[in-house]
Amino acid sequence: MIFHSIDYILFFCVVLAVYWSLRHRLQNYFLLVAGYFFYGYVEPWFLILLFASTVVDFSLALGMQRFPQHKKALVVASIVVNLGFLSFFKYFNFFIESVLWVAAHSGFSLSRPMLQIALPVGISFYTFQSLSYTIDVYRGRLAARTNFIDYATFVALFPQLVAGPIERATHILPQVENPRRFDPERVRIGLTWICWGFFKKLVIADNVAAVVGKVFLLSSPGFSLLWVGTLAFCVQIYADFSAYTDIARGSARCLGFELMQNFNHPYISETPTEFWRRWHISLSSWFRDYVYIPLGGNRVSPVRHYLNLWITFVLSGLWHGASWNFVIWGAYHGTLLVIYQLVERVAPFLIRSRWLSIPRVLLFFALTNVGWLMFQEQETAQLFRDLMIMPGADSLAQRIAASHFLGVVLIYSLPLVADTLLAVSGVYARARTSLPWLLANGAAVVALLVGLGFLHSGVSSDFIYFQF
Repeated sequence: MIFHSIDYILFFCVVLAVYWSLRHRLQNYFLLVAGYFFYGYVEPWFLILLFASTVVDFSLALGMQRFPQHKKALVVASIVVNLGFLSFFKYFNFFIESVLWVAAHSGFSLSRPMLQIALPVGISFYTFQSLSYTIDVYRGRLAARTNFIDYATFVALFPQLVAGPIERATHILPQVENPRRFDPERVRIGLTWICWGFFKKLVIADNVAAVVGKVFLLSSPGFSLLWVGTLAFCVQIYADFSAYTDIARGSARCLGFELMQNFNHPYISETPTEFWRRWHISLSSWFRDYVYIPLGGNRVSPVRHYLNLWITFVLSGLWHGASWNFVIWGAYHGTLLVIYQLVERVAPFLIRSRWLSIPRVLLFFALTNVGWLMFQEQETAQLFRDLMIMPGADSLAQRIAASHFLGVVLIYSLPLVADTLLAVSGVYARARTSLPWLLANGAAVVALLVGLGFLHSGVSSDFIYFQF
């Protein structure tokens, strides 16, 4: 079931009405059933994998608590099982394609296997969420839970089940276990986030996606068209993914849960470090805590530290998809991070001077767009051809088309720019429940709904991160 559908709206209204009529323990049973219904709505067989992962990690965590002398073996078993599921379903086809490519370029002829593996939606998200539970139990940061329903509800909490945020058990499990009360103010804020998420998806992301589709269907787009298309994708992926997060956080808040913030206006970042503290925060912090720090983090020699950063980002890129362009994208961002840290060592004023703040934002925004081209262009050969296109290598017709598309992208970007300016100026931080604020909030919601009615795209697609 997808958020931007009538099915979800009806589903959520029914869930909300029934949920708040139940006592706490029954709420958790009901949420578990609702989560499984939500996840298996289109493909019921996905539920088998979700249930298997839940049972395995719940049992292994209990084993770690009851048999501490074997907890290392048990956490290794959890990692192997979870990453085994993820590798098989997400990377089997990628592995086969890579082997066939190497064989073909080595003079061997191999037949393609008949087996093609379908990728279960959300497997990357709930696998990492479940893994964080067993690893935290192993580290002693969390006690293993004995109530299976509570743990299963944490894993299958439907607002963030398919595309995050990737929550930690230390944050969500106590919210599952403790009673929740209906709070009209929290519901009001939650519904506002949901409206903003729908607007970002259906009006901004899907309209800009039309530009992206037209540009990247061209075999030779020319310099101006290529980079306008990349800018359009830059806007699309932010509006699309942050829209999912807004709807997820708003839905959860209406149910009495507080999910972590996953985006914090990333395109005003001055450095790679700042960007990854603002973009997909739940994934960035997951890789920091469970990959980068165990590798040694920055507590090692400078060379090893930079290698740890680079390895972490390559793995993060591979997490995004079973394709070499995602590995290249991850390596690119890891390399940027290393370069910026080296520059800060040699010429710290270039990174820290407040007078260079705006140039740093513009520079890193341009570098981010280079990365988005790598992310979008999944054919590696085409990506390299794109990167070799020089300025001026396009016709007058292409420049005119690029100017038109740029105007479209800038117009649909205005709400995102306004949102960022309001956040940076501190308007959101000063929000209150006074009558003027409530009236302003109501007016904003009405404007969003009117915009949805008149400006929504005629064609909508799944959220981009569903494929990961």
